[in-house]
Amino acid sequence: MQRFSIGLIGALLSIPLVSGPVEAGQAKVATTRTERCAALNRQVDEALGGHAAATQVTAAKALQRKGNRFCSAKKEAQGIRTLAKALKLLGVTPIDPDAVPKNDLHSKEKKP
Repeated sequence: MQRFSIGLIGALLSIPLVSGPVEAGQAKVATTRTERCAALNRQVDEALGGHAAATQVTAAKALQRKGNRFCSAKKEAQGIRTLAKALKLLGVTPIDPDAVPKNDLHSKEKKP
């Protein structure tokens, strides 16, 4: 009887171990800070190309260089904040690669 209960407990304890990797495989992988730096830098480049006549271009380019220095010096959090400031100067909202689009199925949209 004791062997049966030990075997049963062992089997019950191994169930989460078997289902763990399946659940982990379904989870979305978050971007790293280094990838975020690169994505924001590309976004600043695109914004600078589209806002060539803006008066804030010089300040935005300076912030971009400063942000790139932070990112390459392993100070990614400061670099991300600086690159986001450069985008805001240009009137662009920084993208968030980890944001999941919200599809609200219960919204009451009026159709024309």
